[in-house]
Amino acid sequence: MALRGQTALVVGGGTGIGRSIAISLAKSGCRVAIAGRRMAKLQEVAAGFALEPRLITHECNAADRASVKRLFEWANRELGQIDILVNSAGTNIKNRSIAEMRPEQWDEIMDINVTAAYNCIHEVLPQMRQRRAGLIINISSVAGKRAAKMAGVAYCASKFALTALSTAVGLEEAQHNIRISTIYPGEVDTPILEQRPSAVTDEHRARMLQPDDVAAAVMMICQLPPRAHIPELVIKPIGQDYA
Repeated sequence: MALRGQTALVVGGGTGIGRSIAISLAKSGCRVAIAGRRMAKLQEVAAGFALEPRLITHECNAADRASVKRLFEWANRELGQIDILVNSAGTNIKNRSIAEMRPEQWDEIMDINVTAAYNCIHEVLPQMRQRRAGLIINISSVAGKRAAKMAGVAYCASKFALTALSTAVGLEEAQHNIRISTIYPGEVDTPILEQRPSAVTDEHRARMLQPDDVAAAVMMICQLPPRAHIPELVIKPIGQDYA
């Protein structure tokens, strides 16, 4: 129970990587709130977790600033304070090339993959500055380090933007003892695979990372002492190229 007494808010905690992170944090004794756009998914995660402290849930569209403000007002009431913020919301589209993609799809991907993280970071920073402590973990993608045709134009651009956001804010906030870490997973077997242009085979899925693998990386970061900071961490399947 290494994180007993700590609190965490996981945005995008209803499915995939966010779900695994939330459960891992809670198993370590952390008081965890999960947020996302689909309340049914959040409630399903919470209902399936029988240990104490129980997961608590709040519906939120993190791309909408008013919705984010309501989320953080609620989370501060329920948790007392937010020690750890995890931004794990993300999306992609099937028609990924610049020739096929519609402008409104660009807007949607940028809103969910970048603006949502900015909104949440903006809301949590004042209390972390006041305490001179806090950890923010942004879940990105190797597409934020190596642009790839498969990932698509908008997705790659959004993840590179998240890299810049995390790095720049981390440099500014280090003076307040606030740590910002960005994790760059390679291929992970999550529901976002349903947005691939071509169906993914069972054999391919079996070679991918599992959400729990990424959650383990998050837990390692969370359990480091406040003096230790990991700005970036890449985690990928052994067979996936990274060059």
